Amino acid sequence: MTDTAHAEDHGGGLGTRLNWLRAAVLGANDGVVSTAGLVVGVAGATDDRAALLTAGLAGLLAGSMSMAAGEYVSVSTQRDSEKAALAVERRELREQPEAELDELTDLLEARGLSRDVAREAAEQLTERDALRAHARVELGIDPDELTNPWHAAAAGFVAFTAGALLPLLAIVLPPSPARLYATVGSVLAALTLTGWSGARLGDAPPRPAILRNVGGGALAMAVTYGAGSLLGAAGV
Repeated sequence: MTDTAHAEDHGGGLGTRLNWLRAAVLGANDGVVSTAGLVVGVAGATDDRAALLTAGLAGLLAGSMSMAAGEYVSVSTQRDSEKAALAVERRELREQPEAELDELTDLLEARGLSRDVAREAAEQLTERDALRAHARVELGIDPDELTNPWHAAAAGFVAFTAGALLPLLAIVLPPSPARLYATVGSVLAALTLTGWSGARLGDAPPRPAILRNVGGGALAMAVTYGAGSLLGAAGV
């Protein structure tokens, strides 16, 4: 395998892993914020442990199933698009192999290789596996590792559930006077971590991401707690 092909394989694998990690961080973040907002809102109306547990579990299950379904639909659509693009590429390779070889040469040359080296690399890659070469260089797709909607659904479900468990446990385990403080403190700490992690994975400055994350979560809890308090005071 040429150095170019090796670099494509390495880059593609790394990009896929980073995408999965980012999706996991975002899923966990959603679980933290949505469940925290729900249980804190209920806590504004009542301190009954059973009511808080019921609301938290309902939010966890609804959110995790919604996340899994959304990931499944999204990734299924992406997979269908990838398969369609591969089918077109397969037909073009069958019907006009010389034009496809020229195209691969042009793509490799555009990436910094000299014309002669690009031609030689294109010929070697074509002899080895023409479809794979065009899929990776032209489309950015690995035919052997198409996105799997079931994996995405499972990852979304697990990530959301992991995030949602934190505010759920924080609101039901401590004694009544400490529940709200424990929940708010643990949620803000978790949002700091997910904000930092998301920024690091995206090579972005962590401070703005953390501030956005913590600020959004704090606002969500303040709004839902206020609404719950009003409803509780009204006897609804």
